[in-house]
Amino acid sequence: MRRDLPYALSGLALGVLLLGNAVLAPDAATVRALDVALILVMAAALAACRRYPVVALIAVTAAMLALHVRVHPGVSAAFPVLGAVYVAAWRGHRSAAALASLVFLGGFLARDISVAPAGRPGQQIVERTALLLGWFVAANVAGLVARQRRAYLEQVEQRAVEAERTREEMALRRAGEERLRIARDLHDSLTHSISVIKVQAGIAVHLARKHGEEPSATLLAIQEASSAAMRELRATLGVLRSPADGDCVGLARVGELAERTRTAGVPVQVTVTGQPRDLPAEVDQAGYRVVQEALTNVARHAGPATAQIHVGYAPAQLTVSVTDDGQASSVRPVTPGVGLRGMRERVTGLGGTLHAAASDGGGFAVRATFPLDGPA
Repeated sequence: MRRDLPYALSGLALGVLLLGNAVLAPDAATVRALDVALILVMAAALAACRRYPVVALIAVTAAMLALHVRVHPGVSAAFPVLGAVYVAAWRGHRSAAALASLVFLGGFLARDISVAPAGRPGQQIVERTALLLGWFVAANVAGLVARQRRAYLEQVEQRAVEAERTREEMALRRAGEERLRIARDLHDSLTHSISVIKVQAGIAVHLARKHGEEPSATLLAIQEASSAAMRELRATLGVLRSPADGDCVGLARVGELAERTRTAGVPVQVTVTGQPRDLPAEVDQAGYRVVQEALTNVARHAGPATAQIHVGYAPAQLTVSVTDDGQASSVRPVTPGVGLRGMRERVTGLGGTLHAAASDGGGFAVRATFPLDGPA
């Protein structure tokens, strides 16, 4: 209805103009009730012109021709027809607009000729008819130009949408190609080395048991760690080769991670506070990776130490921390390596915060906080 309001207001304005012109024109006849009804029909038709352009054009043309024959308000009777012709041409009804123009011009000219006094020169009738002809040609041309412009703008918008879609598809294709390249590189560089480690550790364990000896805890830890690394590497390669997520690790497997670390010679204690619940897959995996990297750093850099893992569930956030009592000093600054940078990128990428620094009483502490009250 709001889009039809300008058309309705235009019809009312033209109706007032026609009534005023009929009253003030010296050669106009007296306006009667039927003439007012014709003006109201014209206004109503213009109000519906946007939705029904052809029907409105027919109604306006017929009403204005009848009004011109009865009252003769002058060229102002052509104004509503010009508006209806423009809208019809703009909506694509070119034939109807041209035919209505010819019908109105023919009726207008015929009425002028029939009522012209004998002493009135024909030049005035020809000039007025030529003027109206120019107006109607301009209305038809303006409607066609407006339609072509609208079609051009729609085409430009469609091209912009298509370009955006093509750009997104190209980005996704390049990302897929990059994932495949990374998967190939990881497979070529890591799979062979880890497989060799796993095979050699398995052979050593088998030979020790064959000779009646119990394999050392370190050797068993190497065998288990290499097997876990192979499983995670296969899962990672599967994710890289496929857009869908693979079998991702999560905080539910922190116990297995702690057990492997104990087998490697580092005592680990796991504490869980709050009510465990389902977490977003990205947060769940990132929390596991933080614990994994922190325990790896404990095993590599802390020396003889014990580690404490704490997983805290809160309604609005998840807290994961790993502390140890190893040889780290709070005086010497920590130089971030690839592991710490990777942890920070994982956590901050999900809107969380990461604190990694040496403790005042010795040892090292890693604490990651993830928000759970909004989208990552």
